[in-house]
Formats: sequence, C-alpha cells, structure tokens
Amino acid sequence: MKTRLHHFINGDWKGDESSINPAKCQLVFAFGSSDQLLLPENLDPIRSAYPNADLVTASTAGEIIRDGVYDNSIVATAIELEQSTLKCVKTHISEHVSSFDAGLFLKEQLQSDDLSGIFIISDGLMVEGSELVRGFNHENTKNIPITGGLAGDAARFQNTYTSLNEAPGKGNIIAVGFYGDHMHIGHGSLGGWDEFGYERTITRSDKNVLFEVDEEKALDLYKRYLGSFAEQLPGSALMFPLSMRVPGADKYLIRTILATDDNESAMIFAGNMPQGSTVRMMRGDIQKLIRASATAAKDSVETLKNRKPQLTLMLSCVGRKIIMDKKVEEEVLAAEEVIDGDCAVAGFYTYGGLSPFGVGTPCELHNQTMTITTFSES
Repeated sequence: MKTRLHHFINGDWKGDESSINPAKCQLVFAFGSSDQLLLPENLDPIRSAYPNADLVTASTAGEIIRDGVYDNSIVATAIELEQSTLKCVKTHISEHVSSFDAGLFLKEQLQSDDLSGIFIISDGLMVEGSELVRGFNHENTKNIPITGGLAGDAARFQNTYTSLNEAPGKGNIIAVGFYGDHMHIGHGSLGGWDEFGYERTITRSDKNVLFEVDEEKALDLYKRYLGSFAEQLPGSALMFPLSMRVPGADKYLIRTILATDDNESAMIFAGNMPQGSTVRMMRGDIQKLIRASATAAKDSVETLKNRKPQLTLMLSCVGRKIIMDKKVEEEVLAAEEVIDGDCAVAGFYTYGGLSPFGVGTPCELHNQTMTITTFSES
C-alpha cells in the first residue's frame, strides 16, 4: 500500500512527498468543512491528480491530518493498493424503507468470498446509525471488520454531506469494500468519559427517540441534572452524553443527543435507545479522554497482529473536540505516538464512529469516542 496526504488550507493544496503512482491510485478520501467541500473548484485538483480513483467525500466537524486538528480545510488521502483490490458503492437513504435496509443493500453489493473489510462513510443526520450498522451486521458470519463514521457539520447539526464521484449531497451512504488475503484491517474505539448519577431504565422509546426514563419524562430528568447548562440545549448535550447498556451486555455504548422535543419532553439521539436498557449521565475529564484515544490506537494496532500499519483513519466525535478545546490536538498526538512509524494519519471529527468493540464482535455505533481504523497490506 502506498499513500499520499494532501491538505487544502488557506486556499491552497499542499501534498506530502510520496512514491504513489497517481494513475494507479484506486481511492481518495476527502474530508472537509461543508463550506470548503461544497465548492467544486476546491476538489478539481484532486480529481485531476488521480483520474482513475474513486473519490469519497464527507463533511466534518474538524479535520485531522498527521498530529494536527484543523477547521475550514480539506484533508485528502490518496491510496494505491499493490496486492489487493477495492470496490466503492453508494446509495441514498430515500431509496430504502429504513436505514437497516440501506445497510443490508450496500453489504450485499460488496459481498464476496475474499472480502476483507468494509469502511463506511454516511450522512450524519438523515441516517439512523444504529439501524445502518444492524443492516451491515446482518449475516456477517465471517466477522468481517466493519468500521467508519458519520459525516459532521461543525457543532451546527443542520446539514451533512457525503458523496462518491459526484458533488457532495445530503442523505448519501458510501461503503468501501477491501478484498484479498493481503489486506488487513485493525480497529479500536474508546470514550474515556466518567459516569455519574443513578443508573436508570428506559421505560419508553421509539428507535432513537427517548421519551421516558424510570417512567419520568426524559427531557425533564436530563434538564434537572444539567442545571444551568439546560439553557444551552441542545448544544450543551455534547458535553453530557449518556451511557447505555442493553440487557445482557457487559459493555456500555455512548449516546449523544442530536435534538430535543420540548412538546413531547423527549430527546433525539444519534443512535437507538432500546426500551429496557439502562442509562447513566456522563461527563468528560480531558486527561481521561486523551488516554482513551491512545488506548483506541493501541487496540487498532494490536488487531493487526504484528503487522505494521500503513494508513490510519481517526474519527473522533465532535463533543470531544468541544470539551478539549485548545487541547484537542493532544488526543490525536497521543494516538499517533502509539501508532508510530511512517504511517499516514488522516481523519475528521464526526457525528458518530463505527467499529466493533473487539476482534470478532459486531460493529457498533459509537458516540463521543475516538474510533480508529488501521490498514496494512502485506
């Protein structure tokens, strides 16, 4: 595998030195702010430089390249596979009855005996992330690693954009399948948030809409915990996610609030909130968040089983960026130091990461985590 990183910042593209053959490059990821990504002329140089590559784009809540975090830029990663192959497929959420059906449809388009892994880039607001993942997980009997993330929109939560070989648009879901025995994919995801308060039970919900906890209106209960921060909802919710344990699970998922419904006193989350699950409030400690990023990187490298990572994609959640503020680069640096070597590092701040908890486990939607995917071609 050969890679080359490009960075569009202050109106100019800058590229790393690389031995990549542009004509043989099969894939380019372009992660950028909506303002920059929606200007066609900004991506034209990348399209021209890699004429035979599939171009996958995603809007962001911040861009990651090497050990830096940026806003209002575009990070492009060109990939040339030497011993493996890949296939990109796309669909629009409007073409399916549900996000589950969309995930199932895309997985079927990629299915093959030599499929080694799937990386997903999805709209971050129009798609139900939990249901999308459930579709990809359906009948994944070989436990093919499935990772990726949801596009972002800074902290606005208004519109997210993704695309495959066309102008970025809303509602698109793109999946990249990697094929062959030479392709190896590692993964890790961890939050580092602290739980506090009582553990409570979800008594009424509908997919990602939470109505009642312990038979009390969910939004009323949440506001009581937030105190003065309640006046800043839904933005302040990024600093106080919920941990959720589904019945029988030994690990919790983190769920972020996307919006509130004052008429119903309900909360709309980035992932499903199944009835009968237990939830607790969470808050962030900057040092613990940074250490969690390093642990996620360590897990992603270890799942490669002594193979050296050649490409790392970091997808961290926007709430982490808001809490860490000027220290946000420290979580990227902590992860990069674990990965080490000449590995290309790129990524973005997202509305949700997709990754298994461990080797051989199903993919899950994670909010407020650092989610890392490492690639190695032997």
